[in-house]
Amino acid sequence: MKWGSFGRAVLGGALVLNAGLVSTAWAQDTRQNEGEKTMTTRFLTTAEGRIAYDDTGSGPVVICVPGLGDLRGEYRHLTPRLVEAGYRVVAMDVRGHGESSVSWPDYSVASIGQDVVALAHHLDAGPVTVVGTSMAAGAAIWAAAEAPERIGKIALIGPAVRDGGPLWKSRVMSWPFSGPWGPALWGMFYTSLYPTKKPADFDAYLTKLRANLHEPGRLAAVREMIASSKAASEARLSKVRVPSLVLMGTRDPDFSDPAAEAKRVADPLGASVQLIEGAGHYPHAEMPEVTTPHLLRFLGERRTEVSHGS
Repeated sequence: MKWGSFGRAVLGGALVLNAGLVSTAWAQDTRQNEGEKTMTTRFLTTAEGRIAYDDTGSGPVVICVPGLGDLRGEYRHLTPRLVEAGYRVVAMDVRGHGESSVSWPDYSVASIGQDVVALAHHLDAGPVTVVGTSMAAGAAIWAAAEAPERIGKIALIGPAVRDGGPLWKSRVMSWPFSGPWGPALWGMFYTSLYPTKKPADFDAYLTKLRANLHEPGRLAAVREMIASSKAASEARLSKVRVPSLVLMGTRDPDFSDPAAEAKRVADPLGASVQLIEGAGHYPHAEMPEVTTPHLLRFLGERRTEVSHGS
């Protein structure tokens, strides 16, 4: 999350509050999404908490990890396309989000990476591919560097894997999400991440997301993730030896220059880069018909160890 896009969210949220719409947003959040396909939630219990996940399809395993402030449903448009192509898709809720438990002692990128490795170990299906969005891309990097025997490939979508400034700025950025207006404010920011087009089910999904953020402990998890350092992922960029792909929307508002940021992440990884023209922070949800073929091509490539030289 960068200051520019965050500032727009704060301004938009302030307008909502001044218009007296928070109570309306709250009421919308409590409604159920009609017609949404239900799946059986599975859980992985660790020493620190419980991780919720879906397990769909059969074939090589792809673990999908959503970004901060989002749900595993972020991958609802990508999952059926991967399953149809012959993959087993496991989409997880990161700690503190969705149906995963709250009150974890740590919400850092390393801790999320540990959860990814634990889930891969639990599935026991050989080296898996990890698809991570935003901060979760940093978790994928951490997991690949620390457990290459479990992680065979990583695909990074809109990767926010570097600190954008001193940590006090990140802490300040988390403060506006402390009050009852937090879910509405996050919804304003979240909406801005789809600059070109929104999925047909976007309104229903946003309602579900805001409802989840009203649950006790959810906003606290979002604040902790916003305020945490990404140094653990940046430090491991050059240590990853598995094949990597960076997918970046050319209109991703989280970055002043999305193409340049994609290159900064890809170069030390030895990764390939695919820019999705016109897409924002979630190209796999905004333009799944464009994004999926690039990901399938990457998944189908034979695994070879990446060398970064001496």
